[in-house]
Amino acid sequence: MLRSNGVMRMLKRLRGVVSFMIVAAALLSAAPAHAVYLCNPDNTPDPDVAIQACNVEIAAGRSLAIAYYDRGLAWAKKNETDKALADYNASLKINPDYQNAYISRGNALKLKNRPDDAIADYNKAISLDPPKAGLAYYNRGNSWRDKNENDKAISDYTQAISLMPQYVNAYVARGNIYKTLTNYDLAMADYDKALSINSSSGLAYYNRGVTWRKKSESDKAIADYNQYISLTPKDPDGYVARGNIYSDKKDYTTAIADYDRALAIDPNNALAKSNRANAVARQQAVASAPPEPQPVISTPSVTSNAGRRVALVIGNSQYKNVPALPNPQRDAALLANTLRKVGFQTVTLQTNLGRDGMMNALRDFAQQAVDADWAMIYYAGHGMEIAGTNYLLPIDAKIAVDSDINFEGISLDLVRNVVNRAKRLRLIVLDACRDNPFANQMKRSLTVASRSVSRGLASVEPEAGTLIVYAAKDGETAADGSGNNSPFAAALVKNMQTPGLEVRRLFDYVRDDVMDATAQKQQPFSYGSLSGRQDFYFVAAK
Repeated sequence: MLRSNGVMRMLKRLRGVVSFMIVAAALLSAAPAHAVYLCNPDNTPDPDVAIQACNVEIAAGRSLAIAYYDRGLAWAKKNETDKALADYNASLKINPDYQNAYISRGNALKLKNRPDDAIADYNKAISLDPPKAGLAYYNRGNSWRDKNENDKAISDYTQAISLMPQYVNAYVARGNIYKTLTNYDLAMADYDKALSINSSSGLAYYNRGVTWRKKSESDKAIADYNQYISLTPKDPDGYVARGNIYSDKKDYTTAIADYDRALAIDPNNALAKSNRANAVARQQAVASAPPEPQPVISTPSVTSNAGRRVALVIGNSQYKNVPALPNPQRDAALLANTLRKVGFQTVTLQTNLGRDGMMNALRDFAQQAVDADWAMIYYAGHGMEIAGTNYLLPIDAKIAVDSDINFEGISLDLVRNVVNRAKRLRLIVLDACRDNPFANQMKRSLTVASRSVSRGLASVEPEAGTLIVYAAKDGETAADGSGNNSPFAAALVKNMQTPGLEVRRLFDYVRDDVMDATAQKQQPFSYGSLSGRQDFYFVAAK
């Protein structure tokens, strides 16, 4: 494609978008070569200028495959995915062997949540010219990652690296997969390599910081988050992540300062709000607690099973009036076995319960909770929110009108009342944040305004000493997963068996693992606060 060095030098001297657009308009009317140059979105800071230049090229019938392709890139810069797709299609109709157009169309199809079609385009791009298909391998790897096909993703990232050994994103992406698989040494090697190529890679610093935290290397994690913040000072995630490390270290003053920095950037950042509230509560508890007596001989080891711990585990899969869910029954069995393994004295496992069965199970468990120090309820299955109230759905639920929910569902408030009888820790874990299964068949009749009746569960504010954990934060949905267990259940079981991992930090680890496993699409969330004077452990520290 023709490029004018004189035009390039002129544009580089420009200061301000308005000046650029004025000069660009003049150039477009002056000579065809200038339209060719400006049509390439890499040569202009304003995609509208590129689109205008490409329109000139297309109207003149010049280099049509390239002009349509470049205009598609400009539409993509404006997040106009449908228009970008139309232009990539036009480009490929003219030149069916245009490798870059297949890659870019694959990226657009991926954004449209059509991963299989995207993979087909990446396959075509690779077949056209394998030695120049590094970006196709990389983007196909991203699609495999989104489908939880981790082995295939690693293979494609590795191939991309072999073709583009200086491509930082491929190392970071492969490192993230290794991190998801808990192969932290390989993950670290990839992040280190990425940073050796580009010491300003914020993503490499951030993800290496996450990995240091998982390895309990808090000082190294802080150092990496410091680097990330210096590179991206307007991203609240860096401050929240660093604040979490300081909270782990019980430096609550510094943690709160970081959460405040995050909230100054994004006042609605739910994670910063929640973690700040927990840090404040624990700081206040430490300040008001009487001095601990000095041990005569040695400090006693952490005890994870002091007192009586009881659990009710429910997994509903075989729904009668809406599509079945493959994993909840398996997830419940896995959780129940793990709870017994970590020392719960009584674990009641119930699966595929109708409404009467769920009510009976909760009634029986309420009696167990009265004499318990810990009471935990885990539920996997369908759940929904109507008019701000959350409901768990028995397998025989049939909801034709939204008002039926009071007779067909089990309110979360009832579940909270059951665990509230325990003395020390009340824990409710819900892997129920899926799309409302009755959305397409349920009529609306309630006059009370509802935040949502289709996506996930509503936020809650439980009493002190009660922790409610969602597999996905309020208003979002959770994945059932492509394996034998949901990403949330797999992460929970793995982390609850880690010795000396305090409950609050445990659910931070669960959140990070699920976000890694779902490519940041699913974020578990905890609601409520626990006493700062006590720490709670599923398994004692060794």
